[in-house]
Amino acid sequence: MESTNKPATWFWIVSAIALLWNLMGVMAYIAQVTMSPEALQALPENERALYESAPAWATGAFAIAVWGGALGSVLLLLRRKLATSVLIVSFIGIIVQMVHSFGIANSIEVYGPGGLIMPIMVLFIGAGLIWFSRKASTNGWLK
Repeated sequence: MESTNKPATWFWIVSAIALLWNLMGVMAYIAQVTMSPEALQALPENERALYESAPAWATGAFAIAVWGGALGSVLLLLRRKLATSVLIVSFIGIIVQMVHSFGIANSIEVYGPGGLIMPIMVLFIGAGLIWFSRKASTNGWLK
């Protein structure tokens, strides 16, 4: 049975902010994978080494995380239950990317403790969007 519940105003606000957040991630991904050799050479040596040593699977996880987050956010705005599944896949991409960044590449040595702020935010927002999509589904706002 299809619900006719209209979402609360905050649903639309959170969904729109989620899309903007994830589009910033898409822009960061595109900037990374299209970085020119000149831009790469301009980076400090330790940062350049991180970029150059990143395996394809880590870059792929980054792609899944950001494109999945953007698609999941669009699906929220379209009020589709599929948003939850897509956001879960995106979150798995986030986890895989973080395992590489902090467990394998040890990027904390390059960026220092301050380099943990954004990844922690990404993890919390990714988990929060899964919770949000589940709540929206429970409220009958997603079809």
